[in-house]
Amino acid sequence: MKEKPTIVAKRMKELREGIKLSQAKLAACLDNIEQTAIFRYESGQSFPPYGVLMQYADYFDVSLDYIFGRTDNPQGKLYNFQPKVWKNQTQMQELIEMCFDPNSPANAQLKETLLRIMREQNK
Repeated sequence: MKEKPTIVAKRMKELREGIKLSQAKLAACLDNIEQTAIFRYESGQSFPPYGVLMQYADYFDVSLDYIFGRTDNPQGKLYNFQPKVWKNQTQMQELIEMCFDPNSPANAQLKETLLRIMREQNK
C-alpha cells in the first residue's frame, strides 16, 4: 500500500516546483543533500531531518511553521513574533522586577528602559 505524502512532503515539493527548480538543481544548492533524498522527502517515503528542514526554510525564505502546515502564510524571516506575554503588562512587569537586583545602582534605569520598550512595542 502506498502512503499518502504528509503536509511536510507536499509543502517541500510545492516550494521547489513553485520556482520551477528540479530536484537535482535544488540538491546542488543545498549542503549535503542528494537528489534521491529530496525525492524521498517530497514523496513522503522518508521524513527529512531537522537540518534539511532548516535549509529548506532558509533557501525558500519561509517559516518552519509553514513547512509543518501550522500556517498557510509562508511569512519567512520577516515573521513578526508577538509573544502573548507582551499583551499582558502586569505579567511582563513582574518578570522584569524579578530580573534585577534591587541593590544595583543601574537597576531603576534598566528596569525603566525595558518597561518603556515594552510599552512602545504594544502600541
